[in-house]
Amino acid sequence: MEKKTPLYQTHVDMGGKIVEFGGFLMPVQYPTGVIAEHMAVREKAGLFDVSHMGELRLKGPDAVANVQKIITADISNMKDGEIKYSMFCNDNGGIIDDFIVYRCAADNYWLVVNAGNREKDAAWVESHLSGDVDYRDEGNDWGQIALQGPQSGDILKKLCDEQYIPAKYYTFTEDVPLNLGERTIRALVSQTGYTGEYGFEIYCKAEDTVDLWKALLKAGEPEGLIPCGLGARDTLRLEASMPLYGHEMNDEITPKMAGLPCKLTGKDFIGRDALVALGAPKMKRIGMKVVGRGIVREHCDLYTMDGEKIGWASSGTFAPYIGCGVAMGYIPAQDIEIGKHLNADVRGRMVELEIVPMPFYKLER
Repeated sequence: MEKKTPLYQTHVDMGGKIVEFGGFLMPVQYPTGVIAEHMAVREKAGLFDVSHMGELRLKGPDAVANVQKIITADISNMKDGEIKYSMFCNDNGGIIDDFIVYRCAADNYWLVVNAGNREKDAAWVESHLSGDVDYRDEGNDWGQIALQGPQSGDILKKLCDEQYIPAKYYTFTEDVPLNLGERTIRALVSQTGYTGEYGFEIYCKAEDTVDLWKALLKAGEPEGLIPCGLGARDTLRLEASMPLYGHEMNDEITPKMAGLPCKLTGKDFIGRDALVALGAPKMKRIGMKVVGRGIVREHCDLYTMDGEKIGWASSGTFAPYIGCGVAMGYIPAQDIEIGKHLNADVRGRMVELEIVPMPFYKLER
């Protein structure tokens, strides 16, 4: 049975086209359409429901030791209010999931994991805990709204004093008072997102989510803020070359193959020994732009211009802001050369691609 976020009925009432994603019924787009939503985030602001994400809390004297053991990132130098990107790896070095970790206190960490992996991640973490640590799956306690785009800061200032707004990327502020008009709620605000754009992710109590959504839309109306769905979220993350679990990552793809940060010295973690033993990856993630016409999608086979099959596309779309087709995929490391051309088999038709640097779009922070 599909689950619903606190905003489900709000999406229906606003004309959102509902689809199943990660076990949840979510809006894939609104009547404005994916391209308009995408461009709003790049040029003004967009609002996303990301309450389907999972939140795992580890607290107590042994919280640090447990987090260090189960994630690839080193949290030993993190300070309160800082965030890091990380992954869980299995014993073979494959990626179980990617997520971000929040340091709330020296003995209090929060892992925000992908919606489709919520239950799997929660069970995996719990099965690897030891010592004096209090672990709790808080996924149903929170609503999460992503406010993304260059106007995000100006919009957020209408709900709270500027002192509460995190000024640096990958930092957060807890217990922020947000004035919704008729009442004030408390929330966690982080300068993070999955769009490659300036913006924030706001965590509030599940029962406050609808009121916060409406207050943000009202506050952002003069700046052009519009609600956005999963379709724009996917085109935005792809345009910014951000990997998606189940596409650029899975249980067999390692962090090194995906080109993701994974330091193998300084601390131990589950899967580290396997990654060291594997050495340099034979296959690596690449970015590609379409030459001419066509859109390359996931699972399309990649060929050299001489017709040799060498890899596969993991994601692809038309990128509205940069105005061309883009794709990510995997080919042998020895064949990676910026400017090299490949062909993708798109339902029997060869679509030409050029290997280009990632990200395709980058915000200068």
